[in-house]
Amino acid sequence: MSHYLIVIIGTTAIGKTKLSIALAKHFKAPILSCDSRQFFKELTIGTAVPTAEELHQAKHYFIQNKSIFEPYNVGQFEREAINLLDKIYKTSNFAIMVGGSGLYVDAVLNGLDYFPKVNSEIRANLNKQLIEKGLKSLQVQLKTLDLESYQNIEIENPHRIIRALEICLATGKTYSSFKFQSKISRNFTPILIGLTAPRTTIYERINQRVDEMMSNGLLEEVKQLYPYKNLNALQTVGYKELFAYFDHQYTLAIAVDEIKKNTRRFAKRQETWFRKNESINWFDYDKTEAIIPFIEQKLTIK
Repeated sequence: MSHYLIVIIGTTAIGKTKLSIALAKHFKAPILSCDSRQFFKELTIGTAVPTAEELHQAKHYFIQNKSIFEPYNVGQFEREAINLLDKIYKTSNFAIMVGGSGLYVDAVLNGLDYFPKVNSEIRANLNKQLIEKGLKSLQVQLKTLDLESYQNIEIENPHRIIRALEICLATGKTYSSFKFQSKISRNFTPILIGLTAPRTTIYERINQRVDEMMSNGLLEEVKQLYPYKNLNALQTVGYKELFAYFDHQYTLAIAVDEIKKNTRRFAKRQETWFRKNESINWFDYDKTEAIIPFIEQKLTIK
């Protein structure tokens, strides 16, 4: 029998965790998290990691298994995920992967694109620009040089923007032109399931989730991490806005509003990224009962 990787895709706060557990139980399969923010053990509330009860219901991998103090990138994740899948498929025909980070999903499914080496001076100049002129100047520059990357990457993350810009400046080509050049053959068949909802619903769920995070102690979590605020892993939504609050740049109310706004923007970029993949089978977020029969039918066809 073939090996299958059931991939659950969708924007933040749309209900991927609940669905993944239902599928894991039905297919007796482990779950691989493909949310790059949930890798870090120091980040709990702000990344909406599965609860202890949810983790107990199915075997999970790549949940809080790294530290923010350890450099970790998509290349390392790809290698670790593929090695893990090889082990899983020795005893099981199924694995579940839950994806909120499009780049990480693509790395597992298709392999990574390889980019030319960049002169360290270019990166140093971009980091200097970040310090002297701020993130906004880098965002404007990327929008001018590579609109596609600007629309798809996490533009609130300076590391991601600098990476795209340095490729543009070093090669004279867009960062996006180097992506998806070739696909690597994998020893599994992917079945891609996407959850969709009206944008107003997604935004309402995001706003509610942020309020719940604040009630559950996000402010205290961020306060504990404040000494390490410049680490790359912490340049992310839900943390950088509250760092700004502790730096007296925002009131708390404004910081919370900024988290909601930036999370909504992130969800929109997730949507844009995933909509480009014609292999995804889309289902309404509140009609997931049709998904298991759909997968079963795909298996019989194969």
